[in-house]
Amino acid sequence: MYTRHWPMGSLGRVPKRMWFSSWEVNEMRNVAIIGCGQTKHASRRRDVNVAEMVADAAWNAMEDAQVTPDEIDSIVDGNMQGFGGIAQAEQWMGEWIGAPGKPVLRIATGGTTGGSVAQAAYYQVASGLSDIALAVAWEKHSDSKEAGATTGLLHVALGNFFHMFNYGMDLKNLVATAAVGAAAGVAVYQARHYMHRSGCRIEHLDMVAAKDRSNAAKNKYAHLQWPNCTPDDIAKTKMIVEPFRYGHICPASDGASAVVFASEDIAKKKTDRPAWIKGLASYSDEENQMMSENSGGTGIIDASEQMACRLSAMKAYEMAGIKDPQKEIDVAEIYQPFPSQELIFAERLGLFDETTAWKATEEGETEIDGRMPLDPSGGTNATNAIGSSAMQRVLEAALQVMGKAEEHQVPKDVHNAVAHGWGGVTNYIVVTVLGDSPRR
Repeated sequence: MYTRHWPMGSLGRVPKRMWFSSWEVNEMRNVAIIGCGQTKHASRRRDVNVAEMVADAAWNAMEDAQVTPDEIDSIVDGNMQGFGGIAQAEQWMGEWIGAPGKPVLRIATGGTTGGSVAQAAYYQVASGLSDIALAVAWEKHSDSKEAGATTGLLHVALGNFFHMFNYGMDLKNLVATAAVGAAAGVAVYQARHYMHRSGCRIEHLDMVAAKDRSNAAKNKYAHLQWPNCTPDDIAKTKMIVEPFRYGHICPASDGASAVVFASEDIAKKKTDRPAWIKGLASYSDEENQMMSENSGGTGIIDASEQMACRLSAMKAYEMAGIKDPQKEIDVAEIYQPFPSQELIFAERLGLFDETTAWKATEEGETEIDGRMPLDPSGGTNATNAIGSSAMQRVLEAALQVMGKAEEHQVPKDVHNAVAHGWGGVTNYIVVTVLGDSPRR
């Protein structure tokens, strides 16, 4: 961080010409997650309004962290406000989460919103701006009557469309852009590319979905819980669009999550087993954005390439001191609304060699008790409150490190975990590495 040494004028004011005259560079402080909270997820949480729902997660996190609202220095919050039909919800719910009198930063980056919120809260503490920061993220799809709130991202793209009309856009490109089919349409292209070059079959997608629904049944907060779900169960569900069956598709969930970040000295006082943030990064990959050449100017050769994930993982691992993720990462929480994405992103995160994640799934390596457990919580495929989904990956990774994941805790010591988010206009990636010891 940069610390300003302010030269003072005669009345104690900073001379205008001296504002940027002297700076020193300090190392970022070590930061840990000391508390996690979330709500039960469902298609319609009619028992609570937005403020009540978010407050439930926030207070659960503060209770877990053993802190009071007075001890929170700052708050970072986020959701996809168009999905819930409520603008600036923090103006309404502020008093419910202890925000009055504190700086509040709002973030929205599509599906990565929760991951971006968590990373921003981390930096507030790492920089010294705060000693304790509360990160909260949520979505309440059922409050909106807008079709886009439950079926895709098209309404979010309307702002881009208006710009494109101003720049000049012909009918052909408009039709091609709309035909992508939002996140589900993009995921289909990803899946077909990955299956073509890797040898993965639809049966392997059935295996992933069955594993995730079974894992979710062990997670009391998850939405789609299917105890002892089998690949045959998934295979019996209706085909929606090749290669996705109905049993492959994520839900639209109402729910919230919250995480408390603290500086090293406070973390050591508050808990014996914090989850340390060891590395983090984010990249935007314009080649893989939803509108691609129709807006960004770059065509997609392979929709499953996801270079932003490769770059984010490399940078986060470098910061964390991870040399070989296949050996050093113990568990991964991957943002996978569709089962093919669990395979694609697991490889992009360096957890498996290229084109081999489906083979590892076939051999049971990705199960809770496997060599490389993927999404022991059930992941986004089972619970998808979009503004919160990427934060849940960080939260669930932290629970694994802290040994608090209860029934879906992996049966081995977790020294390092990686959390991943996918969002933006299907082009943005966030990666966070957590561990049981601070970064050195």
